[in-house]
Amino acid sequence: MRILITGGAGFQGSHLAERWHAAGHKVTVLNTLSRQALENIKHFPEGITIVWGSVTDREVVEKTAREHEVVAHLAAHINVDQSLDGPHDVVAVNVDGTVNVLEAVRKSGARLIMASSCEVYGHAEQSPVTEKAELRPYSPYAASKAGADRMAFAYHKSFGLDVTIVRPSNVYGPRQKSGRGGAVIPIFANLACAGKPLTVFGTGTQSREYINVMDLVEAWDIILQRKDLNGAVLNIGTGETPSIREIADHVAKRFGVQVINGPARPGEVPGFRLDGSMMKRLGFTPRIKFWDGLDDYLDLMAPK
Repeated sequence: MRILITGGAGFQGSHLAERWHAAGHKVTVLNTLSRQALENIKHFPEGITIVWGSVTDREVVEKTAREHEVVAHLAAHINVDQSLDGPHDVVAVNVDGTVNVLEAVRKSGARLIMASSCEVYGHAEQSPVTEKAELRPYSPYAASKAGADRMAFAYHKSFGLDVTIVRPSNVYGPRQKSGRGGAVIPIFANLACAGKPLTVFGTGTQSREYINVMDLVEAWDIILQRKDLNGAVLNIGTGETPSIREIADHVAKRFGVQVINGPARPGEVPGFRLDGSMMKRLGFTPRIKFWDGLDDYLDLMAPK
């Protein structure tokens, strides 16, 4: 199968590219050029085609998407804090970029599997949250993902595109970005490795449902192999919802550093759990327990 992965040199996309290449698919990656992307593609075997460019470039997207049977759309700005500082940039990539991908798919006739986010649900009134729950995004990032999510569904309804929308829980694992614009687990790990204190914003009771990137790749592979998911929306989770404080305390104990408190962040959701029963019916069962996966990740990050 000929597959294009937007964001395929990013954290999740690079693991997915390797998995599908190993399965015998012809994989093309479209990604912006960055230091992180260059580090990630060092893991690529020969045979994965790389196109440097942005989904905000309509011409590049259209040309790259040609002659591909499937487009897996993962390219996005993914950080809540980044969206608070620069919402225009986030909307340009997450919404306008998605429209470019949808237009390219409409012209090429490819199937689209699109990465949305659990953040689109906002603070759900009921938990676990099913795919039919109202979207109530709290942050500009979450709103941009909700907009892209619903635009993809609109293209399915308006133009008959073969679209599957994936709403994963929070992902963690090797190659995840740290520092500014990064995720909390690699941020904690890098600070702890440097002997610095970990900052928990707000009360620390806010929880997140986490999935290891290797489990997420398994879920994507199941979706790829199915031919009956046109128009489907799928939660991908594990049911494990540790609090930020619990994670900080665990990392701090491993590395002998302190945990300090900071002010609450605007737009942060208290937490909820996804209903993953639809993916379970498709045969997906997460294999990596959160605390085991976290310890494996910390082992990789620890100074040698």
